[in-house]
Amino acid sequence: MNPFQSLREYEQFIYSLAEDFPVIRRSTLTIVRLGRGMAELRGEVDFLVNIRLRVYELLTWDDGVLLIDAYSYDVFQSDSQLYWYDSQPHPHIPSLASTDPHHKHIPPDIKHNRIPAPGLSFTAPNLPYLIHEIEARKADD
Repeated sequence: MNPFQSLREYEQFIYSLAEDFPVIRRSTLTIVRLGRGMAELRGEVDFLVNIRLRVYELLTWDDGVLLIDAYSYDVFQSDSQLYWYDSQPHPHIPSLASTDPHHKHIPPDIKHNRIPAPGLSFTAPNLPYLIHEIEARKADD
């Protein structure tokens, strides 16, 4: 269930991320309206654990429901890309069918090595999941 019934509610969530998640050092996330019923979320979130999350979301809303129509989330440590998520469908890859089109690109061969991403959605915010994943990664180090 999507907790956001308007773009304004989602903006409040985005612009208060650092208050809600102490592991965030800095956020440059901004939402830009593209027209009636459409906006983009772009920017980066820097974490205290030396990890950077680059975010892109295409947002739409109609009938009081905010949806993520497309996304890309790239995770870096220093200049090295650790992994990324995107919503590009890959119906020809049976191993991704359980979460299609949500999937994660991981090493080795990060461009072609994909696994299902059950924590991502078009109907709920993905950033809390991604932030918790980054927090857990540091705990494993």
